[in-house]
Amino acid sequence: MTTETLGLVATIGSAILHALKLAFGMTWQILWALILGFGLSAAVQSVVSKSEMRRLLPDDRPRTLTIACGLGAASSSCSYAAVALARSLYRKGANFTASMAFEIASTNLVIELGIIMALLIGWQFTLAEFVGGPIMVVFLALSFRAFLRPRLLELARRQAEKGVRGSMEGHAAMDMSVSGGSIWSRITSPRGFTAISHSFVMEWAAIIRDIVLGLLIAGALAAWVPNSFWQDFFLVQHPLLAKIWGPIVGPLVSMASFVCSIGNVPLAAVLWNGGISFGGVIAFIFADLIILPILNIYRKYYGGRMSLFLLATFYATLVAAGYVVEILFGLLHLIPTGPRHAKVVEASVQLNYTSVLNVAFLVLALVLVIRFLRTGGRDMLKMMNEPMEEGHGHAAHGA
Repeated sequence: MTTETLGLVATIGSAILHALKLAFGMTWQILWALILGFGLSAAVQSVVSKSEMRRLLPDDRPRTLTIACGLGAASSSCSYAAVALARSLYRKGANFTASMAFEIASTNLVIELGIIMALLIGWQFTLAEFVGGPIMVVFLALSFRAFLRPRLLELARRQAEKGVRGSMEGHAAMDMSVSGGSIWSRITSPRGFTAISHSFVMEWAAIIRDIVLGLLIAGALAAWVPNSFWQDFFLVQHPLLAKIWGPIVGPLVSMASFVCSIGNVPLAAVLWNGGISFGGVIAFIFADLIILPILNIYRKYYGGRMSLFLLATFYATLVAAGYVVEILFGLLHLIPTGPRHAKVVEASVQLNYTSVLNVAFLVLALVLVIRFLRTGGRDMLKMMNEPMEEGHGHAAHGA
């Protein structure tokens, strides 16, 4: 090999190594929080029955939409599973608007997303997530009332009744909840422990691809794309235009990334450091339900026309929610100012609170994985993408 070729290989190798170090650095920063978030989510799912969800979502009244948001927040944070479960709820009689509200909350109002956002970017973004999510649901409900015609809804229902396969349908249908007794007694019982372990591992199995992909893409962008590019792209030199442009372009970047749910947060950290507006970050995070693979699933579930309708209404409402958050948090002086230091750092494992927490929560994760494997968990993993009747689950194993 020539000297020039060796130099090129060395340069490429160095660039890849730098990107991997940044990806690992972010992973190490958020690992304990991911385990904590999924653990809390699993505990909630162990006492919330999916079989009750359809009964609680009969219409699109404010009370029902509030319940839909609560149920979504207590459900799976995997975007694909949320979309599949929303279709299942709709097929079994739930209101379409309430099903979509459930879907939004399932990916944008979950505990683990808020924890990771606070850790990587800042607590203000977590607060904005929980403020902006309900705002988006309200805007979506108003949009559906104004523009969703009965004819289109009927066509969507006919398509949904065909039961065309999408993704993570088995995971969406599994019900690991435990009934009988108080919430605390259910969580602390042997059956509750088994249910939590099942939900915990299944959540990881469903979302791990997006988390890894998001971290790798974030590491690559942080290593290879200079901040000057992002600053020009996000119009940083024009503050007012940047606030207008951010919520418009943020979702488009999200759609192009193909990453959904929690995997978006490391990317959001890179974009925030690069100069995207506060409302742009929120719109970017909320856009996980209109990435291209999800849009294709909408087409399979509800037909091409409804897929385009959902793209238009979801995009418009999340942009609007981004603007409202930008204005509201600006008036309340809650938007971070000064240099932006979201945690996009190279790998650095030191003896500090992060390392201690990571080790402690890895031990907890190991305990849950062992329980999962000892109580029929392998069979559940095989059924993650297989259609099944709603309510199917293995929570009783190991009781």
